[in-house]
Amino acid sequence: MNTIFNCDIIELKKINNRAGNISVVENDLSIPFKINRVYYIYDVPGGSDRGGHAHKTLEQYVVAVSGAFDIIIDDGRNKKSIRLDRPYIALHIKKGIWREMRNFTSGSVCMVMASLPYDKEDYIDNYKAFKKFKIDEKK
Repeated sequence: MNTIFNCDIIELKKINNRAGNISVVENDLSIPFKINRVYYIYDVPGGSDRGGHAHKTLEQYVVAVSGAFDIIIDDGRNKKSIRLDRPYIALHIKKGIWREMRNFTSGSVCMVMASLPYDKEDYIDNYKAFKKFKIDEKK
């Protein structure tokens, strides 16, 4: 069973260059799963929150490619807030972890690399249902 303590911060490969730095993500090298979907969250209005769900099987790497935001991760027993504010730092959110995103700075861009294609059935978007999922997961 995954907990917030399994959700690691990793430093992506960074190539420094006078003309601009480059960060690299490679399947099975930089991250432990094949990327099946990449999406961006941007133009988030001030004071708005994102997320508010968990996934039954999907894993994600989340990066603030521009600006900054907080991610609150929750395993049903423990919560932790993590500030993402560098484009070469990623948070690995494992399956069965509730996440909420808050405090987006102006111009923030959040990139998410997902282990699976979109599947509405994989989402748990009700916190009470999430808590039940976590109890059932222990059995």
